[in-house]
Amino acid sequence: MTPRLQSIFEVYAIGAGPSSTHSMGPQRAARLFVQSLPAAPARIRATLFGSLAATGRGHWTDRTLVRTLDPIRVEVVFDTQTADLPHPNTMKFEAFDATGKPLKDWTVCSVGGGNLRDAAGNSIAPAPAAEYPVANIAEAMDYCRANDLAFWQLVENNEPDLWPRLGDIWDAMVETVRRGLASKQIILPGTLELARRAGTTWHRASVLKGMPRDLGLVASFALAVAEENAAGMQVVTAPSCGAAGVLPAVLYFFKTARRIPRQKILEALATAGLFGSSIRANATVSGAEAGCQAEIGSACSMAAAAAAQLNGASLNQIEYAAEMAMEHNLGLTCDPIEGYVQIPCIERNMNAALRAIECAAFTLLTDGRHLVSFDDVIEVMNRTGRDLQAAYRETAKGGLAQLWRRDIESRLRKPPAP
Repeated sequence: MTPRLQSIFEVYAIGAGPSSTHSMGPQRAARLFVQSLPAAPARIRATLFGSLAATGRGHWTDRTLVRTLDPIRVEVVFDTQTADLPHPNTMKFEAFDATGKPLKDWTVCSVGGGNLRDAAGNSIAPAPAAEYPVANIAEAMDYCRANDLAFWQLVENNEPDLWPRLGDIWDAMVETVRRGLASKQIILPGTLELARRAGTTWHRASVLKGMPRDLGLVASFALAVAEENAAGMQVVTAPSCGAAGVLPAVLYFFKTARRIPRQKILEALATAGLFGSSIRANATVSGAEAGCQAEIGSACSMAAAAAAQLNGASLNQIEYAAEMAMEHNLGLTCDPIEGYVQIPCIERNMNAALRAIECAAFTLLTDGRHLVSFDDVIEVMNRTGRDLQAAYRETAKGGLAQLWRRDIESRLRKPPAP
């Protein structure tokens, strides 16, 4: 039986970057593990497997665990050899007393968006209960037509206290954009020494006119959030930290440049959440499971659906915009250089935000009819992700990450100039 869609607040979560799977998820897991113990242990060993082990240092997983469990002494082990795992983002916590006697152990998986599952695949500490009468977007469209509803009204009818909770999510998104634009930090943390560009991009775009100005503003907003995430600051998953800049950039553009009222923005946020929830239920939003198409592709779909709705699109046109956005992200690999959520992640947020607006605009030139449905393309995304080599699923072993490592090794082998 196909599972029903769950709460959109499993898609939207406020927390610290740079990664929902590698920092937010492990942070939640560590807290839950300590809470399950009758008393504080003398020591905890956290063993990271799969993608967590491969890119955990660049994603600050170890630092996040040490900070979260302080003052308990923590040993973080990076196990890149174990292959038989319940999920690519698996971790094991072990508690010991002062004599070294084991007290308890727990294996848990970080599955995207800060969400957790146990080794058997059961959800842990889910968002407040909400179960929709539909299992995917096709069913949502049929339900909305039968009951004369918009997508956002379907969400409204199934989420308790929707508008105050979405208001908090939107306020956090706005604050992240503003903070990123105003940041005085010049270089992002890490060995790449990557410069922040959101502020200068915004200033340069502001003096332009017409389409160049609009595109520049959207780019600056996406960069602002993605750079805040890369710096480990507070962001909102949408549906992940690594793709957190796409949806806020699009909605902030409609708020500031198009003067769209707050309630309309929240309604678009609800619709985007519905599409994100469908992706979570029927595929994945984890780069370690399905590559960056699961993160940036999903964010692009969510943003395209939101933008189409704000443009006055029909149900069919909104669905088409979301489908198109994912279709042209199929096969996108997750290959972060040195494991940092910086290259190519930051620019990908900008690119996906611009693509989302383009998809939303194009659907208005159609009647919304098309051959490949949103649900079809999500199924393809999921299968494509499983077919990707592990090197292209957030392990920093292929693609740009491999090229970068090869170039560094080549430079190190060169003799110094005379």
